[in-house]
Amino acid sequence: MLKKRLYQGLSAALLTLAVGACKTPELATKAAGRPVPTTYATATQDSANTARAQWRQFFTDPNLVGLIDTALQRNQELNISLQEIQIARNEVQIRKGEYLPFVGLGVKAEAERPSRNTLQGATEEAIRIQPEHRNPDPLQNYQIGAFASWEVDIWHKLRNARKSAALRYLATVEGRNFTVTNLISEIATSYYELLALDNQLAIVRQNIGLQTNALELVKLQKESARTTELAVQRFEAQLHNTRSLQYSIQQRITETENRLNFLAGRYPQPITRNSAAFNELLPTPVQAGVPAQLLQNRPDIRQAEQQLAAAKLDIQIARANFYPALRITGGAGFGAFKPGLLFTTPESMLYSLAGDLVAPLVNRNGIKAVYGNANAVQIQAAYNYERTILNAYVEVANQLASINNLQQSYAEKTKQVQALNQSVTISNSLFRSARADYTEVLFTQRDALESKFDLIETRMQQLNASVNVYRALGGGWK
Repeated sequence: MLKKRLYQGLSAALLTLAVGACKTPELATKAAGRPVPTTYATATQDSANTARAQWRQFFTDPNLVGLIDTALQRNQELNISLQEIQIARNEVQIRKGEYLPFVGLGVKAEAERPSRNTLQGATEEAIRIQPEHRNPDPLQNYQIGAFASWEVDIWHKLRNARKSAALRYLATVEGRNFTVTNLISEIATSYYELLALDNQLAIVRQNIGLQTNALELVKLQKESARTTELAVQRFEAQLHNTRSLQYSIQQRITETENRLNFLAGRYPQPITRNSAAFNELLPTPVQAGVPAQLLQNRPDIRQAEQQLAAAKLDIQIARANFYPALRITGGAGFGAFKPGLLFTTPESMLYSLAGDLVAPLVNRNGIKAVYGNANAVQIQAAYNYERTILNAYVEVANQLASINNLQQSYAEKTKQVQALNQSVTISNSLFRSARADYTEVLFTQRDALESKFDLIETRMQQLNASVNVYRALGGGWK
C-alpha cells in the first residue's frame, strides 16, 4: 500500500511538472503598422505611376540599354544573390522533408559473444535456437529491412517551419529584385556622369585654345608697351590652371568608365557613348502615383514584409518547444543467425512499432531563451518594416522636390551662361582697345568657365534625379 501511494504521488508530481513545463511565458510583442501619407507634398494625387514601366521603356539611350543588359547578365553581386535564392529554395525543401516521415532501408551483419557470466550469455548457453544443435559461438546476426520515424506535427511546429522557410525564400527573391533596381540606377547615374565629364572636358579644351590665344595677344601688347609683365604672368597662370583641370577631368572619366565596367562585370574597356547629345537629353517625366503604391512596387518593402511574416512564424515554432512532442518509430524486415535462414517465413520475420511522447522538463530556461530571442527578432523585423516604408517615402519626396528645384535652377543657370558669354566677348573687345583692365578679362573668363561647368552639372543632376525617382518608386526590377 505504501509503495502504491509513493508511486501515485510521484506520478502526480511528474504530471504537475509536465503541465508547468508546457506553460509558455508571456512576452511583449509589437504589431507593425503601415501608415503612409495619402499623397506627396510636391505631387498631385494621381494613381498613374512611373514605377510600373519597364526599364527598357524608361531608358531610351541604346548605349545605356546595352550596358544595363550586360550588367544584368554578368554583375557579380547579382549572381551572388541568385545563389542566395537557390540556398533559400533548398531550405524550403529541407523543412518540407522534416515534415514528412523519414523512411530508410538497411542491412546489418554482426557477430557477438557475450560473457557467460552475464544474464544474456547464460540465457544463450541454456536456451538453444535449434533443439539438436549447439548455438553458434560467436552468435551471428543478419538483418535486412525498412525502418521509419515520424514526428507527428501536433502543434504545427514543422509546418510553420516550412512556411517560415518559404517566406524567407520569397524575401530573397525580393532582395534580388531590389539589387536589380539599385544596379540599374547606379549604372544610369554613372553613365550620365560620364557624359557630363566628356562635355566638361570639351569645354576645358575649348577654353585652353581661347586662353592660349589670349596669352599670345597679351605678349604682343607687352612688346608694344600697352601692358606689363604682370598681365602676361596672370594669363599664363590661368592657362596652366585650366590645363591642370583638364587632367583632373580625364582622371575622373577613367574612374567613371572603370566603375561602369565593374558594374557590368568586366575588365576596363572603353564605354560606347554619344557625348555630343548630352545637352539635348531631357529628364524623363515621372509620375509618382500615391504613397500607398510603394507597398507593392518597392522590392525592399516587400522583402521586409516577408521577413516580418517569417519572424512571426518563428515565434510559434519556438512556442511549440514548450509542448510535448510525439514521435512514432517502426521497422519491418528479416533477421537470422545464418544467411540461408534470412528469408525463412514466418520464423525470420521481425517488426517493431513504438510511440514516444516527451515534454520538456529540465531544460526549460534554454527553451525560454530561444523563445525570447524569436520574439526579439520579430520586434526587430517590425521596426525594420516600418523604417523601410518611411525611408521609401522620404526618398521619393526628396527626389520629387529635387526635380522641381533643379528645373528652376537650370533655367537660371542657362541665363547666367548666356550673360557671361556676352561678357567674355565684351571684355576681350574692351581689352584690345585698352578700355578694360586685364583682370576683368581673367575674372570674366573664369566665371564663364565655372558657369558652363555648373550648367552641365545641373543637367546631370536633373537626369539623375529622374533616375532616382524611378528607383525610389520601385521601378527597374520588372
